[in-house]
This record gives sequence, structure tokens and C-alpha cells, in this order.
Amino acid sequence: MYVFACAGCGARLTTPLSQVALPVHAHQKFGNGLQLPVLMESGTFAVDPEPLGPPWRPWGQVNPEEAAARGVYAPVHALSDAEPGAIVIAPGDARGTVLIPERSGGYCCGLDGADGPNMACLACSLPVASRIDDCSLWQAVWLAPNAVRRIPVGDAALAPLSWAELVVEGKGTPPFEPIVTWGSRAGSRSWWSWSPQWEAAAGRALAHLLAASEGRAVTVPDGVAREVFQRALDALLPVRPPARRAVLAGPGLSTSGTDAEILLVPAHPQTGELWTQPGPPASVYRVPLPFGVWLWLVSPEPDLPVPTSGGLPGEALRDDPLPPVPRHPFRADAGTFRHTLARLPAVRSPWLRHILENLTQHMRAGLF
Repeated sequence: MYVFACAGCGARLTTPLSQVALPVHAHQKFGNGLQLPVLMESGTFAVDPEPLGPPWRPWGQVNPEEAAARGVYAPVHALSDAEPGAIVIAPGDARGTVLIPERSGGYCCGLDGADGPNMACLACSLPVASRIDDCSLWQAVWLAPNAVRRIPVGDAALAPLSWAELVVEGKGTPPFEPIVTWGSRAGSRSWWSWSPQWEAAAGRALAHLLAASEGRAVTVPDGVAREVFQRALDALLPVRPPARRAVLAGPGLSTSGTDAEILLVPAHPQTGELWTQPGPPASVYRVPLPFGVWLWLVSPEPDLPVPTSGGLPGEALRDDPLPPVPRHPFRADAGTFRHTLARLPAVRSPWLRHILENLTQHMRAGLF
């Protein structure tokens, strides 16, 4: 475990924390005026390998070779010239900090961190972090990498869980959940929606599925996976047989004897590493899914009816109320899709670049 301390005076700024993988939805903007929960579980932190925050350079001022060296292969709105390695924690795990009033950018419904670090060390006033809690953004505190130091405490080298342990102890992420407008109580102004986490996960996975397709049609397994991916794949890819087949793969699943060229695999929630099996063909493309999403696809929890009471037989089941369902077909998160696809070398292909350049039209068509 670790604590983070001020680089200026050494004051401790966090509780003891364990490192986990950066959530796919870390920078997601979901809807408009909606209240999203805290991004990180209490007691954890994650590190963003890319630069985050000002100063920004518009794409027109960036040399394509420089962008490619930074792993960006298609035009984006702007690139950050900040130091990479920002650390994200739950707001409740911050200690010894105070807000900086003159850097309180945002205020649609809260803070968005657009003006740079808006939290200072209480002991020495050094700007050390950005508090994010504006509407439609995941609530978090981002520690500036050049303003804090990581200090080991306790057992800092604790081994991550094995895949087998994750399957036993892991918790699936439900595909839909209640969404609440900012400032309202649950139930007063809320509705059931596809999970923001699922939309972000699908945005990243869809970019990889397109890259893996090599311009051919792609099929995915029946069930929730088909509802999540197939509509967009059919709309974005040409009908060019033979179709490439994607299947779910991971701990406890066997892909032997299949002709699958694409594997939908889990990413380890602590390390971020993708699951792999011994001896897969070199041509197999692994598409990453957050472990909770993958676990639900593999072992979905049933929508059990509510047991009845009263005059009906004790073994009878009722279907009132019906299981909650979203209002619209599934849509992958456009921002996560754009971010991922622009960072895949395959986007240099003209047909993939065309999809990226026409993302607004695909959003209007309801694919994102």
C-alpha cells in the first residue's frame, strides 16, 4: 500500500491506498446534467499513463510524427502537454487539502478541473490536485504527478489476485442501472439506463473489434454481447464474407476447436493486463473488456420474478413489477470510442479513418 505526500513539504495527502487499473470510464462524460457516482473504490488509486490537463495544444499545432511517437495516429481535438502519470483517488481518501477559489472552473453543477489543479496542500499551499464533481462527470480527485510523492506503507508488494480467485470473488457489473439528474434524490428524477460503465467499455471494445475486423463483417456471441455490439458492427462494417467470428474467452472458458479469430477477454482489475492462454494462434486478436463486464457476459445474473403472497399458490411467481429496462437500444460511448480508435495504429487505414471522421453522423444515427 502507499500514501501520497506533498512534494513541497512532505505532508500526507491521502489515506493508505492500493493500486488498481485505470477504469475505462475514467474520463467519460455521460449525458447532460446527470449525477454520476465516485469513480474509484475507497482505498484504491490508479495512474493515467497519458498527460492530463492544461496546457493543451490544438491538433493543428501538433506534428503528426510527434503525435505518432505519443501513440496518437489520427487527428484529435488537442493534445495535453502536462506531465503524464496523474493519480486518481476517491474524494473521501484525500487528506490535508483545501480548495483554491480562483481555480474553481466548471460550476455547471460543480467543479470540472479545467483550470488546472484546484486543491492545495493545507500545510504549504502548493497546488497538488484537481477535484472533479461536475454533472455528467465521474467524481474523483486527480493528484498532480509533479506535486506529490508516493510513499510505501505496510505491505506495498501485495500480490494481485489470480484469475481463478477473481472469478470466485469477482462481482459482475450489471448492464443497466438507475440514472439520477443532478440534485435529485433517487426515484424523484431518475430512470433506468444502460450502465455508463458498459457504454464506455463497449466504446473501447468496439474500436478494437473494428481494428480486428480487417474490413470484414464480424459476428459476436448471442445474448447481451449481440445486443451491445452487433448493431454497430453491422452498420459500420461492409458485408464482405467470410465474416470474422468473435467469442468470449477467459479463465474457465475453452476456445479449443473453435474457428474464432477474435477473442473478447477480461482485463485484470488490479494490473490491467489482458487474460491470455498458452499457445493461441498469433493471428488471434484479443479485445479488452473490464473484468466486471466480462464476468456478466459470461455469467449473467437472472432477472428473477418477485415471489407472490396471499391467495396464489406458494410456489407461484409473479411478473409484476417487470424487470427494469433501458429506454433505447444500446449505444457505445462515443468519447471512449474516439479516444481508443485514434490510438490504434490500424486507424491509418482509410476505411477506419473514414469511420472516425464521420463519428458525428454515426452518433445521430443512434450507434453512439
